Amino acid sequence: MEKISNAKEPGEVVILGVESSCDETAAAVVVNGRQVLSNVIHSQIPVHTLYGGVVPEIASREHIKRVNQVIRKALSDAGKTLQDISAVAVTAGPGLVGPLLVGVSAAKAMAFAAGLPLVGVNHIEGHIAANFIEHPDLEPPFIALVASGGHSHIVLMEDYGTYRILGQTRDDAAGEAYDKVARALGLPYPGGPKVDQLAREGNPEAISFPRAKIEDAPYDFSFSGLKSAVLNYLNGCEMKNIPVNKADVAASFQKAVVDVLTEHTYRAAEAYHVRTVCLAGGVAANSALRQAMESAAEKRGIVYSQPSLIYCTDNGAMIASAGYFAYQNGERSGLTLNAVPNLKIGEKGRLG
Repeated sequence: MEKISNAKEPGEVVILGVESSCDETAAAVVVNGRQVLSNVIHSQIPVHTLYGGVVPEIASREHIKRVNQVIRKALSDAGKTLQDISAVAVTAGPGLVGPLLVGVSAAKAMAFAAGLPLVGVNHIEGHIAANFIEHPDLEPPFIALVASGGHSHIVLMEDYGTYRILGQTRDDAAGEAYDKVARALGLPYPGGPKVDQLAREGNPEAISFPRAKIEDAPYDFSFSGLKSAVLNYLNGCEMKNIPVNKADVAASFQKAVVDVLTEHTYRAAEAYHVRTVCLAGGVAANSALRQAMESAAEKRGIVYSQPSLIYCTDNGAMIASAGYFAYQNGERSGLTLNAVPNLKIGEKGRLG
């Protein structure tokens, strides 16, 4: 990614953000990183429900069908044309390579045709930036817990565009564990919200599931053992012909996940003397996690923020917000920008 000095401009900076990393085709128009003028999301959930999960090839074809429609609607809803846009921001990674390529190609074409700067955005940094949209006073440094289907990270955002990963998953991400347990319980896709809903009817103390701790990396996560413990419990009940209270299983599993996510995040905040904590990512929509994170912040006197549910799912507004701060830092991607499915947070040099 090319760096341009003195890129800050006075007045409004209007960013068009495009997101297509998985199964949402999304676009949004955001002013100065925090004011959302439009946020259009086309979900593919009905398409993938038949298969019990996201099929990358089908997702790519759906993005191709929808991406131009979604972008046009985002501009129309915002009352803007490409002539009003300061730059185009697009998710370049991480994610599924086929879906990413659709969004990157569309953004590059628009930027080239309209003579606009192009800014490649890291999807995880986008999730973190979602907090800037509804919390206008939020400024770094802060600790962010990013929990989603593919990622579980504890990130110290030291400044705009400057990130340090303090902890991450060693195996399954939190959302991935939710999906696997949901399938084992016979719940339909998408599994995470279904487990959350069922857990409200159960007793979170009914079953003692493990909480993994990694001694040499106190902020890292491991949910594979927890997932296996749930599967072993279900298989054991089936072999012994013991009836299963699925609500208790869901509630006990969820409490184990939430306990670990919350404990590690606030332990990191204490160790690094950070007094602001944010929640982000698809699992940030989980009701138990939101409540636990907020409660833990109150007990510790820590400033806490979390996005509304609409900004927890993949969306263009978060990409436009992250793109704004990158744009203000002078970051530009050339037309050689490519999809980087394994892009790590903070890896600016890989974005064209």
